Amino acid sequence: MAIIAGLSLGAIFVVCAGGVLFSAVLGRKHIPAVLAIAGAFSAILMALTSAAVLLAHQAFEVGLWILDGFGRFTIHLDPLSSIFLFASGVVYFSISLFVGSFLRNQGDDAHPTLHFSILYFALMAAVVLILVAGDTVLFLISWECMSILCFLLINYDPRGQSDKSAGYIMLAMSEAGFLAVAVAFLLLARSAADLSFASLRSASGSLSPQALWLTFLLGFFGFGVKAGLVPVNFWLPRSYTAAPPVFVPVFAGITLNLGFYGILRLNADLMHAGFGTGLLALITGSVTALVGILYATTDGDMKTMLAHSSIENAGIIVAAVGAFLVFRALDQPVAAALAVSAALYHMANHSVYKTLLFEGAGHVEAATDTRDMDRLGGLARVLPGLSAIFLVGCLAISAVPPFNGFVSEWMTLQALLRSAILASTSVRIVFALCGAALALTAALAVTCFVKVYAMNFLGIRRGTWEPQARTQAMSKFPLAILAVVCLLLGILPTYVLPILSESVEPLAGASVTTALVQPFFTATPQNAQLPAAFLQDFHNLGAQTGKGFVPGRGLVVLLRGLEANPVVFAMSPSYSVVALALLLVVTWFVVTRLTKRRTLARRPLWAGGIPRLLPLMTYTGTGFSNPVRVVFQAIFRPNITEDTRQTVAVHFRTAIHRQREETHVVDRLLLKPIGAAVQWLAAFLAGMHHGRLNAYIAYVLAFLLLVLFFYRGG
Repeated sequence: MAIIAGLSLGAIFVVCAGGVLFSAVLGRKHIPAVLAIAGAFSAILMALTSAAVLLAHQAFEVGLWILDGFGRFTIHLDPLSSIFLFASGVVYFSISLFVGSFLRNQGDDAHPTLHFSILYFALMAAVVLILVAGDTVLFLISWECMSILCFLLINYDPRGQSDKSAGYIMLAMSEAGFLAVAVAFLLLARSAADLSFASLRSASGSLSPQALWLTFLLGFFGFGVKAGLVPVNFWLPRSYTAAPPVFVPVFAGITLNLGFYGILRLNADLMHAGFGTGLLALITGSVTALVGILYATTDGDMKTMLAHSSIENAGIIVAAVGAFLVFRALDQPVAAALAVSAALYHMANHSVYKTLLFEGAGHVEAATDTRDMDRLGGLARVLPGLSAIFLVGCLAISAVPPFNGFVSEWMTLQALLRSAILASTSVRIVFALCGAALALTAALAVTCFVKVYAMNFLGIRRGTWEPQARTQAMSKFPLAILAVVCLLLGILPTYVLPILSESVEPLAGASVTTALVQPFFTATPQNAQLPAAFLQDFHNLGAQTGKGFVPGRGLVVLLRGLEANPVVFAMSPSYSVVALALLLVVTWFVVTRLTKRRTLARRPLWAGGIPRLLPLMTYTGTGFSNPVRVVFQAIFRPNITEDTRQTVAVHFRTAIHRQREETHVVDRLLLKPIGAAVQWLAAFLAGMHHGRLNAYIAYVLAFLLLVLFFYRGG
């Protein structure tokens, strides 16, 4: 397995280089095909490399060359990085096919240049290097390359029509996050023999509590820039909206995960973050999730809405990571294993369905030349295939069973409910409040994506846009792959969880299967701890249905509790699919039998005297989400100004036109005060430059006195 992992890992970089070479040789017309074929093949190699490590149950490591002063560059692929690499491979496979088909459908004038091909394959190689880096220097170099390549791809626009400011804001925040992460690694490396991750892991126990907190904060918010955490995520909606349709799925499905990987690698693997840091991560994640879904629900731009939704899902993942850190610090390894498994599961789920949704949004924009959900509508008639696939993504991200979002969000909430085993009342209250925030987030997510699908695909067409040429059937194939993956991850959690257990056990000190047991009790030795009476009762209820012909460990997931209450909760999306299918078949049979003899009569519909419903009379996305704006007015705090007022005979108003200007809560509470402080300081310093020599001499003397004072005090 080690040989397979090494060969396939090296082949990834060879194929990426080959993609650039073939793009240069074959010419611009064939670049979409090269991107699709070479990119998909590299993605398959990513999945093969990670699968080899996971199946071998051991890490793969190889030393490279030595850099004077920094030590040896090391390639290290363990189960944790393998999970992220496998998720990246699955998503990259769909993205590469999507990029190729999407660009080919846009015509010859939209074909990318060699510049785009170089950036695309270079970013793919940088992502792989980040995940397989086994030392600080290689990791930081790869991270910096990834940030710069993302900036160049965001601003990639051969026609020169895009706004470049979003890319520069992203680059500035990425550099700030990189500096914070670099300082965190340096603090961790002060007592280490070298800069390898193994040495950092061994030296982390010597950190003082103050150094531990400082390292955590720098790493958490440094990586949090890429993950989209409050308050360092103000760049993300701008950049996602400005990014080209062919690149934004990479943003949402690949690079966002690197932030989570960095947080887990630094704070959970290389050092053991403490109890307080875990609570901070839990609260930050919960606030991020709630703020993200509030702005997603009320935004009218399709890409910007999906960007805010990525912030929401990032918050859910980090909240689960925070719960894991708290449980681990309080010596609750089984609960910690459940929490970090939920985080990894949701990371993979979000990569899949968010990539699907962004690819679908790209097709919608190409077909209608607009992303305004107040102008869209009726797309199910124009793009029926895309409509069906996009519905799967909406159901998955809304955590509706039997799709994958339900499993990971259920596990996250169950992990937070395990706080009942903790002794501290104050900690249980924090968990309860964060759980309530995540539950509200889940409810708002359903509202958000009901609006997205209903306003875009159902009803009648609004606005003045005209449908462009229909997309080819093969262009929907990449989206269909992800839709199938959403279903498989949703109905087969008992096959996914043992794989995640390989990554979880070294971090949590316990296997996730200890907390989540399947109904085939005799298959696992730890089930012998359950009371015999409970096993018999649960067997009588049918929990072992399928034993003998269902492969693996069964299809029901049980959250195991204490001896007095062995099972806290159970779920089975697999059996839910069967039950729903049977219910639909029975309903169809009953309805058809009862209505068999009825005749169908069509009559004109009377609708209050309106001959037909006009587009202006239909519900818009803004109207649908207006109750959320009203309820959470204290968070949005819009600036509303009255523009014009139309009256009849002076006294009777017919219409009032108001302009609503919203400032994001992060901008309002963080950026604006910082900007005002910087402006005040600049004005103060400018006032000192008045040109009077005596004043300048006084400044110098005052500064010397301060230096002498502090020197004597030291």
